[in-house]
Amino acid sequence: MVESDEEKLVLIERRGEVAVLTINRPDKRNALNLALVRALGDSLETLALDGDLRALVLRGAGEKAFVAGADIGELKERGAEESLAGINARLFQKVEEFPLPIVAACHGWSLGGGMELAMACDIRVASVSARFGQPELNLGILPAAGGMHRLPALVGMGMAKDLVLTGRILNAEEALRAGLVSRVVPDERVFDEALEVAEAIAGMAPLASKLAKRVMNSLFRVRPDVAFGLESAAQAVLFESEEKHKRMQRFLDRKKK
Repeated sequence: MVESDEEKLVLIERRGEVAVLTINRPDKRNALNLALVRALGDSLETLALDGDLRALVLRGAGEKAFVAGADIGELKERGAEESLAGINARLFQKVEEFPLPIVAACHGWSLGGGMELAMACDIRVASVSARFGQPELNLGILPAAGGMHRLPALVGMGMAKDLVLTGRILNAEEALRAGLVSRVVPDERVFDEALEVAEAIAGMAPLASKLAKRVMNSLFRVRPDVAFGLESAAQAVLFESEEKHKRMQRFLDRKKK
């Protein structure tokens, strides 16, 4: 049986030398569950083999979110073993290491894993109504899918600690001033702007574009194995904590009301 577009978790569309990936779980505000993580990873692996592509645009379906975060119902059941497996972290690393530049079109909510996913992209374009935050501590866990090393690299350690330790939400203009995003446009323009950025990248020398991304990523962080290892180890402890289960259950109970 062939899946309809409505049933597919990731939609792929070609716009000349640019591929558009749409995270297609709008009824859940595009929250990342295991099936979606796998579908997005598979899509990236397929596109990496397409020699005619020059850039990607990543966006979320619906009006409410780029990616509102991880699926808390599923996340609540994960334990230390799943944390050490780095389910989301490995996907975001795959995004970061994708051979072609990726432009994120961020509208609505980009929270938790959604913000970590956006940060793994090369360029972030935000709509005026976009909101960004790392509220994981309120759920008894850490932004341990790359958030704690990508965020300081983008906004500086002081701002990163402010965002992680308080869980406060940035609006689009605050995100622009902090360096989290590079452009803010009207809501109705966010995808078109991201596409124009990707098309501009596609017009550059292909090999130079690939190497520029690779070199900058190499300088972006030192010893990523150490950073990922520390994040995963800390998350493994938290995944087994009673506080994590209580806070996530409280979140799920509130959603039912």
